[in-house]
Amino acid sequence: MANYEEKLLEALANKYRNSKKDSKTNVIARRTKISPKTLYKKYDRNDGDVAEIEAVNQAVRQCFQKGFVTYETAGFSNEIRDVFLIDEKIDEIETYLEKNYHFETKAAKRRYVERLISEYEGRSSVAEMECEKLRKTLDSNKIPAKYRETEDLLKALVFVENNAEELYLREVSMLVYGDSKYLEENVLHPLCRALRDYLGKPAGEGELEDEVLEEYHIVREKQRLCMKGKLTVRIGGKELDLGTLTDGIQLFAGELEKLEWIHVQSPIFMTVENYTSWLRMGRSDAVYFYLGGYAGRIQRDFLKKVYADNPGLSYLHFGDIDAGGLYIHEHLCRATGIPFGMYRMSMEELKDERFRFCRHSLSDQDKVRLEALKKNEAYRELAVYMLERNVKLEQEIISYYE
Repeated sequence: MANYEEKLLEALANKYRNSKKDSKTNVIARRTKISPKTLYKKYDRNDGDVAEIEAVNQAVRQCFQKGFVTYETAGFSNEIRDVFLIDEKIDEIETYLEKNYHFETKAAKRRYVERLISEYEGRSSVAEMECEKLRKTLDSNKIPAKYRETEDLLKALVFVENNAEELYLREVSMLVYGDSKYLEENVLHPLCRALRDYLGKPAGEGELEDEVLEEYHIVREKQRLCMKGKLTVRIGGKELDLGTLTDGIQLFAGELEKLEWIHVQSPIFMTVENYTSWLRMGRSDAVYFYLGGYAGRIQRDFLKKVYADNPGLSYLHFGDIDAGGLYIHEHLCRATGIPFGMYRMSMEELKDERFRFCRHSLSDQDKVRLEALKKNEAYRELAVYMLERNVKLEQEIISYYE
């Protein structure tokens, strides 16, 4: 059974601290209240557990006796309708919660933020900008939202702005956090947003948000151009027939500047989202290019050159049948200006009984992104189908049967 005293006092304390009363900006005086349903959702329902309901009532009475709350009942019954915080007791309540339930008081949160400002102010331009935001929030008697995550951001900003070494993104993550993936998984978006805001450099058409890190000598990795099929390239005045390499070839990004022309000898040029599928695919009438997600700057430049050098080809993209896969296709077309069709990314694949055991349910984030894709005519029908049937599919099983 839940500890309803803790839940009750924490809910009231948080509601008060998030209100205009706490920042002294309220115009209309309203009492801070919650309903018992906030603590136990079946409190006023016929199928509610009697023991749970009585535990809620007991917690309210205990808090009333301590002088923390008042409450009102529904008519002449014992059913509690609303519980009200005694505002003057807010500091005492937080101290009680801290002592008995490891609650973090507003005063403790404030000390934490003040320590952040003291430690990171002036250490880099963007870090100082973020510290100023923290100061202004404290000056208004509020605690900054996600203040603990802000420390991770400040660590990255100080490192990135003071960096003069050529580094890969995961090296930065190791040097800052001791974890190669922590930066990408937790801090990359706010880091790039803060840098772009400071530089006044929003992402351009088709540009990826993290490309701003190149200004600070940081890249994801040395980008590779992976391709296979019947194509010939001229590099430094010499022609290379890549079609003789059945498993394909990888060129590093620096080679792109030396490419004079690219001749695709097959009627189809296909980008492939995932590496396993790129390895598996082998139609004789297609050249395959490994994308690996959203097209980076080097990949975009290469694809534009293929398109310019080879008029009349059919351009296709093969990726996962999920929200991410559709967004990758949308970005690919928009960033390169090439009208890529979608290869085996349709309802037919989702219906195929061979793939039944590989279908997955949508996550909450999938559903949000698919709802947005419904507004785009190119994806509407597929997005609606996926939402109605709560289904998505990764491409590797499709390429296996290809």
